[in-house]
Amino acid sequence: MLFKLSLSNIRKSLRNYAIYFFTLIIGVSVFYVFNAIGGQAAMLKLSESQYEIIRLLESLLSGVSIFVACVLGLLIVYASRFLMKRRNKEFALYMTLGMSKSKISAILLTETILIGIGSLFVGLLIGIGLSQLMSALTASLFEVDMTAYQFTISSEAIVKTVVYFAVMYLVVMLFNSAVITRMKLIDLLQSGKKTEKIKLKNPVLCVLIFLVSAAALTYAYIQVGWHLVQLDQARFTLCIVLGCAATFFIFWSVSGMLLRIVMSMKNLFYRSLNAFTFRQISSKINTMVLSMTIICLMLFVTICTLASAFSIRNSLNSNLKEYCTADCEIVTMECDSENGDYALSNLYAAADLSLTDGFREYVHFITYADPSFTLSSVMGDILNQALEQDPMLKGNAWQEIIRISDYNALCQLYGKDTIALDDGEYVLLCNFNNQRQLFDKALANSPDMTIFGKTLHARYDRCQDGYIMIGAQALNFGIFVVPDDMIDPNYRYMEYLAGNYTADTDEEVISVEAEMRTRFHQAVEKWEKEHPDEDFIGSINTKKEIYESAVGLGAIVTFLGLYIGLVFLIACGAILALKELSESTDNQILQLR
Repeated sequence: MLFKLSLSNIRKSLRNYAIYFFTLIIGVSVFYVFNAIGGQAAMLKLSESQYEIIRLLESLLSGVSIFVACVLGLLIVYASRFLMKRRNKEFALYMTLGMSKSKISAILLTETILIGIGSLFVGLLIGIGLSQLMSALTASLFEVDMTAYQFTISSEAIVKTVVYFAVMYLVVMLFNSAVITRMKLIDLLQSGKKTEKIKLKNPVLCVLIFLVSAAALTYAYIQVGWHLVQLDQARFTLCIVLGCAATFFIFWSVSGMLLRIVMSMKNLFYRSLNAFTFRQISSKINTMVLSMTIICLMLFVTICTLASAFSIRNSLNSNLKEYCTADCEIVTMECDSENGDYALSNLYAAADLSLTDGFREYVHFITYADPSFTLSSVMGDILNQALEQDPMLKGNAWQEIIRISDYNALCQLYGKDTIALDDGEYVLLCNFNNQRQLFDKALANSPDMTIFGKTLHARYDRCQDGYIMIGAQALNFGIFVVPDDMIDPNYRYMEYLAGNYTADTDEEVISVEAEMRTRFHQAVEKWEKEHPDEDFIGSINTKKEIYESAVGLGAIVTFLGLYIGLVFLIACGAILALKELSESTDNQILQLR
């Protein structure tokens, strides 16, 4: 009997349940699609490092899924609360006919289970279909082909989706039961007769709160948008709290100011139906202050996550072409070496290995550092200002120095423009934006620098764009280029070898790169056996590895941005739809009266 009654209620309330049902379907499908990425990616031709990125992405998505489940859970509770209010008269009729509250709860429980099972089934079917399209997006983001792709269904994602949504439905059931328990027959019968009282707020207070809130919101936006680097965790949290609170109070104050301002304009307020219209608008704003605040904040997060995700990915792809211009780079530190044991040539020779086999062209060079030439020497009078602006800087940090001939040889290998220096001149290279701004202030008056006991003049009054290490982004924090004869060879700092492979095809690149890594690790292992009390400081970086890491990072932020953004868009759309449906139903009731 109760089951038939539940089916009948669903059919009668189909229009009300439609938004609830479709919201659940979209939520289930999105939840499945993003949690099935690992299973879909297994069908693609990915390298070992890309599989590691996929596994990291799965872990991150699992963590984000908890947050997403909370958002969807609150949305389901909100929708359920709306449906409960629509049915006050129905529940009053049940209670008048003698039905107990436990049986009413059983009816709602049955309806929730039926809607849940239906939405899960349909949502999973749609999700399985959409996940195949997600495979194409995954292949595009990781820049791999889909020749090994097969249609797959992720049982793990299905189980996770069913478990998460079962927990959400359980929460809804408990919520409905609690609401039914607190119901009173008199309140249910009179629910449609209650009218909302419009309370006029103090206009002076509203204006003051509006101005303070607008100022606080502007401050938060400026700090996050233009001074993010200078924000510590406490100030960043303060900006978030200010932004949320200010958004709420702006809507609250506007809801109070609007009607009072219009009422003061009597010629406008008492013309035609304006009095009724403006009161309706004011009432709508008053009742939607919290809803509009939540929607605005969710849309803000959606815009930020989606824009940031695609911006980071595009920036990484652009930077790869700009800063990853050699196939391989081997780096080791020279500053702690007394006898050149860290020198790459000696390192490989000690293991009877060739350093340069497999390179079609290469540049082998050393950079230097003068212990008396530090960041303090460069910054001069603005050192304290620089330290305040970037607390991570260290005044006693050595500055890396390179000979002009080595840098120009590297530029030719990278396909970049060379630079020219006259005797007694230097050029400061830097492309990391925040550091560059500080160096530009220091170079504004073309100051002289004392390097290895010799005074050099600045060729330019600004930093020049340049780098020596390949990478996925601009991370050159400052390198000084000086004439060859200015260098003291006793102060070696770092040793580099950068070059391009003899390989022409992808298969040849993989083979040569594997050989490069094998030789490097063999040389390091032999050195560590002979020097058990010392740590080797060095690394080998390749274009292929950098590309895969950067592409993987771009894919991670893209997926996370899409996941959070889509869920928040669904939530905003559902809240607005339920609100409009509620007002539409109220208007129909008024017309019937």
